[in-house]
Amino acid sequence: MHTQAQHTTSGQTPLAFEIGLLLLLSLIWGSSFTLIKVAIPTIPPFTMVAARVTIAAILLIAVARAQGHALPGRGSMWAAFFVQGLLQSALPFTLISWGEMHIASGLAGVLNATSPMFVLAIAVMSGRGRQAIGSRKIIGVTLGLAGVIVTMGADAFSGIGTAAPLAQAAVLCASLCYALAPIWGQRFSGLPAIVTAAGAMSCAAALMVPAAAAIEQPWTLPPPPASAVAAVITLAIICTALAMVIYFRLIHTLGPLGTTSGSYLRAGFAVALGTVWLGEHFTWSSLAGMALILAGVVTVTVPRPARHDWKPRG
Repeated sequence: MHTQAQHTTSGQTPLAFEIGLLLLLSLIWGSSFTLIKVAIPTIPPFTMVAARVTIAAILLIAVARAQGHALPGRGSMWAAFFVQGLLQSALPFTLISWGEMHIASGLAGVLNATSPMFVLAIAVMSGRGRQAIGSRKIIGVTLGLAGVIVTMGADAFSGIGTAAPLAQAAVLCASLCYALAPIWGQRFSGLPAIVTAAGAMSCAAALMVPAAAAIEQPWTLPPPPASAVAAVITLAIICTALAMVIYFRLIHTLGPLGTTSGSYLRAGFAVALGTVWLGEHFTWSSLAGMALILAGVVTVTVPRPARHDWKPRG
């Protein structure tokens, strides 16, 4: 018997709406690689990330309070927020920003698309996870990875031999953080997404502001150009504050693997945005890669239709 629950996520909203949010989140985060590349020549990584998460935290707290939500008062909850802020924001943002000082943003996007691989490995090794890992999801992850490779093309890998190995390792470590973050974030299912985002981002800011002050002394740096400042503000408001609200919602509706499958889409959108903003050539291989990426995400996130055995009447 078909029920409405088969066409909804968590029994509340259509699955198509949640996948639409995943597409939006991937578009937002896909643009972050370009924005980081614009800002990093004049704003060093710790300072950039400190500004990004602090602005986002202030905005998220203001929105949460405007909606009538109070931040939790329990110390155990803030300890959990601290881990979430470290895994989802402070550490990966810094690793990617530092990595893009030494490797191309396209290569960073490819390396950062490995989060679902880490989610699968963690789920298989630990036996834990919201969703069962079956052959369908493994096929979806493989399709997505193939799509990233096809979309980026061979040119994206031409600099691997000369790129700083530590920078490549840093971006891969960021992908591991992005794999761990949604698994950890499932413990906040009882909180509104805006509250979780505000708490985690506040902890990220508490980590990054002292780190930037101690390591880079941002007050001694020359004033950055307007383009770099605009890039950081966009990173803070759109790519962090807005994105985190969507992200914590998707953790509860699509699960860790479904949410991290958007990392493939991020890489694809990064290529598309580079074509529009930077005049990069958009090839047929890029179109084919995007099709593979979309197929992979659909395979990972859309549940298998219920099977109904046919029985003859009589």
